[in-house]
Amino acid sequence: MFSKEESALLRKDFWTSFGKSFPRKWLLYNTKIKGFSFKFVAERKQAMVCLDIENPDELVNLLYYDQMLSLKTLLETELPEVIFNDEFELESGKIIHRIYVPFEGKFSVYNKNSWRDCFEFYMETMPKFELFFYEYEDIIKNI
Repeated sequence: MFSKEESALLRKDFWTSFGKSFPRKWLLYNTKIKGFSFKFVAERKQAMVCLDIENPDELVNLLYYDQMLSLKTLLETELPEVIFNDEFELESGKIIHRIYVPFEGKFSVYNKNSWRDCFEFYMETMPKFELFFYEYEDIIKNI
């Protein structure tokens, strides 16, 4: 088991290694939609690429999530393994709307031997998500 400090250092090393190995400017929070952001997730036993919808106004969240549901078939064309979850619970206990693609391989942020495969998954998956957003941005924003 790792101490809190060792755990934090490993997570920091993971993200630093990813940034150095695959330098690129990602869309992430720059969607220009409040509470609508792309994220890389790396946890103890799982990794994923996500689109989180977490506007403070729950009605707005529902409208954006419904808008994304209307585009689901198109998104599945690019990312057939995408999962839509309208009640995803974060570790903090907060419930959000999350659309995500899980990394199917073995992964642990604490196992450096699993990092490379995860990085490649990120590099393959996030650009597809971003391209989808750019292609349908006008429709998504039109709520």
